[in-house]
Amino acid sequence: MDSIAKLFLSIGSISGALAVMLGAFGAHGLKEKLSEKMLANWMTGVEYHFYHTFALLVVGLLAMKIQSGLLTASGWSFVAGILLFSGSLYAMVPTGITRLGAITPIGGLLFIAGWTLLAAAAWKGLGS
Repeated sequence: MDSIAKLFLSIGSISGALAVMLGAFGAHGLKEKLSEKMLANWMTGVEYHFYHTFALLVVGLLAMKIQSGLLTASGWSFVAGILLFSGSLYAMVPTGITRLGAITPIGGLLFIAGWTLLAAAAWKGLGS
């Protein structure tokens, strides 16, 4: 298996485990300690974390078939998006530092870039 495929399958798998843990922590550990709005922010972080974990797994699976700088860039965009989008929400909720929410849209832009790069890599690498 190609090292890029292994890398993104591994990162995606670890990301999935973290998303489950963070979701459970939010549902069971934070539920009684947070306002509904802050808990909803936490769960939004978990939701987008999961979506983009699956995207990382797709990148890893596609990397077994095609080698593409676009595909690699897509994977790293998803990783950075998870860190900035979900990570900013994970940091904001328990600390109450709402200014961290200003980072969240940057993560969203990275998610959009990741999906766009994934489409380009698939279009170019898989052919007709």
